[in-house]
Amino acid sequence: MSPTVLRARGLRFYFFSREEQRPHVHVQASRGEAKFWLEPEVELAANHKMSQRSLGLALRLVNENKHEILAAWRKHFRG
Repeated sequence: MSPTVLRARGLRFYFFSREEQRPHVHVQASRGEAKFWLEPEVELAANHKMSQRSLGLALRLVNENKHEILAAWRKHFRG
């Protein structure tokens, strides 16, 4: 299960249900995807063929929506 927590500017932000415990979000673009840590600071964890432009946009959107994404993380994983 991979619940989508946000869709913005052509990007999909989602979680994998059975993954590591450190809060993070996956971001899918039309080409490629990336993973961002949410704590202690927003930080790129992995990039799989996402363009630098899409990465920059994703990073900005993760930072702008960090509190909402973390609230969704806590609700999903701690139910």
